[in-house]
Amino acid sequence: MNSPTIWQSRLKALGPGLLWAGAAIGVSHLVQSTRAGASYGFALIWVVLVANLFKYTAFEFGPRYAAAMGESLLDGYQRVGKWALVIFLILTFGTMFTLQAAVTVVTAGLASKIFGTSMNPVMWSAIILAICAGILTIGKYPLLDKLIKIIIIVLTISTILAVIAAVNHGSSVKADFVPPVVWSMAGVSFIVALAGWMPSAIDISVWHSLWTIERRKETGSAPSLDDALFDFRLGYFGTAILALGFLTLGGLIMYGTGESFSPSGAGFSGQFIGLYTSTLGEWSYLIVAVAAFTTMFSTTLTVTDAFPRVLSRATELVFPERFSKNDDHHLYWIWMVVVLSGGLIIIGLFISGMTVLVDIATTLSFLTAPILAYINFRAVTGDWMPEGTSPGPKMMLLNWISMIFLACFAVFFIIWRFILN
Repeated sequence: MNSPTIWQSRLKALGPGLLWAGAAIGVSHLVQSTRAGASYGFALIWVVLVANLFKYTAFEFGPRYAAAMGESLLDGYQRVGKWALVIFLILTFGTMFTLQAAVTVVTAGLASKIFGTSMNPVMWSAIILAICAGILTIGKYPLLDKLIKIIIIVLTISTILAVIAAVNHGSSVKADFVPPVVWSMAGVSFIVALAGWMPSAIDISVWHSLWTIERRKETGSAPSLDDALFDFRLGYFGTAILALGFLTLGGLIMYGTGESFSPSGAGFSGQFIGLYTSTLGEWSYLIVAVAAFTTMFSTTLTVTDAFPRVLSRATELVFPERFSKNDDHHLYWIWMVVVLSGGLIIIGLFISGMTVLVDIATTLSFLTAPILAYINFRAVTGDWMPEGTSPGPKMMLLNWISMIFLACFAVFFIIWRFILN
């Protein structure tokens, strides 16, 4: 029997990295990156690049651990110590409803704009979440994996086409436009919000590890460390490129026009699509609408799967005497009801303040990033890791620089926000 080639084994492992990309390419890209370009032009491009660089190791440790140990990062947290798992769960409970609400309400706003209905955004959100839950009920992980691969291809092509059209159009800056000050309270607060979910919250390194285990169950074979990291890097660097694409769209189409984004989900979505069609022409409507909707639907779908998956496994680890892996399916659906219900309640409370909701969620993610980065580091450097699977010297150096940077920036923001102002 012929052994599989390198590319055959890599294609077999392909999936979790694209699911990670589907989760990451959402609010951080469509909303935050576009707002960065629209508000500050290309002045904040460094934030996108630095955030992707200094969060790389924390995200890479998810698939690294899963491929090396054959278990999720949650199991790794328990190996580090019960405290690590408890901290992760506290942070998850503190952000999960807001995160679910933020991605869903933007998707709902886009759906309302595209389908031209005046339905209440809460109702649209409920419909979208019901569709996501239905997809996961019918097809579970295998259908999620297949759908995301299609969505990512459509998203990438449509976004590239939109960027090409914007570049051909050129800058929209008015002659009398006065650039905003970046290093102000508003500017620094936005930088923190942008970096918080760029490319995403570090929480999803845990999601990635769980998806790696599910892919292993689906294919019946364990991916090698090299194959798992190839899958991750494909998704990771792809999201970085698309983030620059959305920042470019905002910088060329909206920056310097005097326009500002609406704080509501429906209003933002209408502006987003309307600005491009009014500037580039009605022919661009389909391209921009598809790029925007696939971006947010992929995120909503993956988040709808991720939180229940994380919480069901965490429940088993915290209460091993009461739950086992045999209860996983049961726990998954209980947690899905909890998360989606909480998300809808948050949407109802913040229906007219979508950008505020997004900024709260992204800032919380930024401030907790150093803690999760440290726990991930502990998980992949423990003596339980098989020989040759822990990070090498260069990766360790980058990781220490990254953790110090994230911690210092978080402290800087707290001092700037609560002491100096």
